[in-house]
Amino acid sequence: MNRTIMALCALLLTLSAAAYRTEKLRIETNLLPEADSVVVIVPDAAKTEKCPTVYLLNGYTGSHNQWTFIRPNLGEYADLYGMILVMPHGQDTWYWDSPVNGNVKMESFITKELVPYIDSHYPTIPSRDKRAITGLSMGGHGALWLAGRHPDIFGSASAISGGVDIRPFPDNWRMKDWLGKESENQARWDAYTVATMVDKLKTGNLNIGIDCGSEDFFAKVNEKLHSDLLAAGVPHDYTSRPGAHTNKYWKNAVIYQLLFFNEAFNSK
Repeated sequence: MNRTIMALCALLLTLSAAAYRTEKLRIETNLLPEADSVVVIVPDAAKTEKCPTVYLLNGYTGSHNQWTFIRPNLGEYADLYGMILVMPHGQDTWYWDSPVNGNVKMESFITKELVPYIDSHYPTIPSRDKRAITGLSMGGHGALWLAGRHPDIFGSASAISGGVDIRPFPDNWRMKDWLGKESENQARWDAYTVATMVDKLKTGNLNIGIDCGSEDFFAKVNEKLHSDLLAAGVPHDYTSRPGAHTNKYWKNAVIYQLLFFNEAFNSK
């Protein structure tokens, strides 16, 4: 009996020692109105080996804490797959470099400052094939936008309930603050939406995922992007299951996306 108790205690000590850690950063930058807050979840595997990295982008009015609020045990999946998870604060920018506000350059911040910072401070595998990006809603658009424009940085990308075509929503979510009014800048709105990036997504040789609930108000634009990718012969993973634009849907969907990325990481 005593040996059994001692063995159980030893097992519990081992399990408690083998666990991810969560760090909160504040990265100073001249590319945004203020420093950016970032949550990083580092798996236990990073103690002994380099790990692939997944960037998770928040939605409109969300923050760097949104994903850990939606899925409090997110770190368990970081441990399960041996992934470093990075969650910046999108600051409602739609992850653009704004053509009308020179103080808002979130695309440049992520690609030129955040990714190099993470690679220099954590045991990442600094390769596009071992780096992925996803996000919800605004962040879903941001993930495909950034990967499509920077396939040298990201090898895999997915959108969860993504606003993948901004043009049907010209007065929503501060987009006109960063692009100007749609009615006066239609060419710019065409250029700044993922819906018109099919050629870039094709030539980028990306592992692409699209996941949107059938009751989501973004369901139609996601279905249209899926159809356009099929017509262009762009391989991708498309999922539509019952659900709306809710935390409940995103809590479930993010697990599928991490599995999707893990499969891509292990295929290289």
